Amino acid sequence: MRLRHKPWAKDLMDSHPEWVLDHPVEWRGKWHELFGNEQPLHVEIGTGKGQFIVEMARLHPTINFVGVELQESVLVVVLQKLLDDPLPNVRLLHSNGSELTQYFNDGEVDQIYLNFSDPWPKKRHAKRRLTHPLFIKTYKKILNENGQLQLKTDNRKLFEYSLVSFNATGLHLTEVSLDLHRDQDPDNVMTEYEQKFSPNGPIYRARYQFKPVELD
Repeated sequence: MRLRHKPWAKDLMDSHPEWVLDHPVEWRGKWHELFGNEQPLHVEIGTGKGQFIVEMARLHPTINFVGVELQESVLVVVLQKLLDDPLPNVRLLHSNGSELTQYFNDGEVDQIYLNFSDPWPKKRHAKRRLTHPLFIKTYKKILNENGQLQLKTDNRKLFEYSLVSFNATGLHLTEVSLDLHRDQDPDNVMTEYEQKFSPNGPIYRARYQFKPVELD
């Protein structure tokens, strides 16, 4: 998601380190200390404008949420939502998905959300897709043995690529929906993008369990 450049974004984020952490590497392995509790830790990679993570945090106060976003002009919109409606179980990182092991210890995360990630349709850009095997290797490292990953997208080709990519790693597919809104999941929390573009076509969702499948 790309927004118009906001030259004031960095200054606003820098002035609120209580929400946008200025030295997140310091909390690697110590996120429970930061939040002041032992609640599960969920991470959204690519926050968009923040509707998903803010609503999830509001609905699930016994879960801690960390939003990771690279674009300043996007992340500052999430920050503004938190300034208007402070939620103690949310923190934000100005970073990208390739740096997760700098901020999260092995097995420290309980769930990861990938919502409407950039599909990077050209083959030469495949390594930039957040469901490329290199990223999956990172997810497996920071997720605990029961960790889960949820993928939502409206891009059929990215969805198909992702299913193949995840299955090749030996992960266990626990749920797949080829038309999430038709299936009417009452617990689905929509992103701004999802809300705007879902009338144009189906939303795909897949959920994976990172615990090795036990064979009989």
